[in-house]
Amino acid sequence: MTYILAIDQGTTSSRAIAFNHDGKALITAQREFTQHFPHPGWVEHDALEIWETQLAVAREAIDRMGSLPAAIGITNQRETTVLWDRATGMPLARAIVWQDRRTVSACEQIRASGAHHAIERKTGLVLDAYFSATKIAWLLEQIPEGWARAEAGELAFGTIDSWLVWKLTAGRLHLTDPSNASRTLLMHLSTAQWDESLLATFGIPSALLPTIVPSSGIVGETDPQWFGKPIPIAGIAGDQQAATFGQACFSPGQAKNTYGTGCFMLMNTGGAPTFSSNKLIGTLGWQTRAETVWCLEGSVFMAGATVQWLRDGLRLIERASDIEPLAASVPDTADVWLVPAFAGLGAPDWDGHARGLMIGMTRGTTRAHIARAALESIALQSADLMTAMARDAGKPVTELRVDGGATQNNLLMQMQADIAGIPVLRPAMTETTAFGAAALAGLAINFWSGLEAVAQCWKLDQRFEPRWSDSRRDTHRERWRAAVDRSRDWARS
Repeated sequence: MTYILAIDQGTTSSRAIAFNHDGKALITAQREFTQHFPHPGWVEHDALEIWETQLAVAREAIDRMGSLPAAIGITNQRETTVLWDRATGMPLARAIVWQDRRTVSACEQIRASGAHHAIERKTGLVLDAYFSATKIAWLLEQIPEGWARAEAGELAFGTIDSWLVWKLTAGRLHLTDPSNASRTLLMHLSTAQWDESLLATFGIPSALLPTIVPSSGIVGETDPQWFGKPIPIAGIAGDQQAATFGQACFSPGQAKNTYGTGCFMLMNTGGAPTFSSNKLIGTLGWQTRAETVWCLEGSVFMAGATVQWLRDGLRLIERASDIEPLAASVPDTADVWLVPAFAGLGAPDWDGHARGLMIGMTRGTTRAHIARAALESIALQSADLMTAMARDAGKPVTELRVDGGATQNNLLMQMQADIAGIPVLRPAMTETTAFGAAALAGLAINFWSGLEAVAQCWKLDQRFEPRWSDSRRDTHRERWRAAVDRSRDWARS
């Protein structure tokens, strides 16, 4: 059977999924890998463990399919920063994960100098530790002679897509695509190229950087040692842009929200970048041989990770799936609010010093109220993003396409519709991030004839209609914002 293999390298697991012409996921292989938290606010991954788990699941999927794929598409956790030795191919330190907050003070120093205005105008991003540039600088500081070795071309930087391409091609290719490059604070959003003045601002040598190539197009082949024969690598996109593509948000104004470790909402803004005035970020969506598409994006740092915290940190539940019946056992939170700012607040607040807060508890508070408040916090943070997005776009978002593991939680999806006040559409196939990578690769080799053929793969599973009155919604969201305000700036004091 002819198929496309999607390599989906996420924050907590490496996966490989085989897709057929109908966009159906035929085979899924998955392995979790270790999360490292060496200091409060620090999050690290072992890049070699990522590679080993990703190679293992790709081989497993191919073995189970019984044949090689027509092409490989890669999608990845974004902003996570890897630095390696070009000669040995070995990482020089653990990868610094997108959630990591160690460079907040470095961002504040740049902001104090006033340089952030030019950075934000060029990149469409907010100067924040979330993005890669200050992570690269931090790593170069820690590595003996890091700056000199980088200038000499001995070292390589990459987000996870670049690292995987390097390993898959046995070090022959050092590449990234514009969707990933647009998350580094080093790419000019309008030109989709590395910007010399941005590199100078952060002091990062251009010799470190991968070449930017289109998101859809054959860029090379895997080394035969990995799968027996070469396989074309034909698609690369950061996970959230891949999910937007996989959700068939091909028209300006269409929006999706992915519920994973974090929540990421993207709106297609068309063939020109949009610069937010509401603390969202502009990002490049994807680049094919036919077009370049830009998006507006808002990021929630803690979504599924909040449920993991209830499970692993508080031991409130045994399995993540337990949260739905527990939360549904009470009609509301009894005025308990959980602000999961464990790694600071993302859009639209952008407060690296905010910290997690739970407020409103009484002697009558139960674990069910806390579970429900945790689910509501995911929907409330996402609704904040939607409000900012509508302001930037000058028109309301009329429906929200959703994907990610947490969309199987019907209670959460109904909460999202109620709190946002718009219909929430869950597709029949929720592996839209992996499918987006497969679709970008499939377009490059004519596995799909065009965007219309890809869009035909999208099918509705369930539509969640809002049930709350406007007054109830407004009151609820005002109370939420009051709780958020109390979480702000805590780590500075």
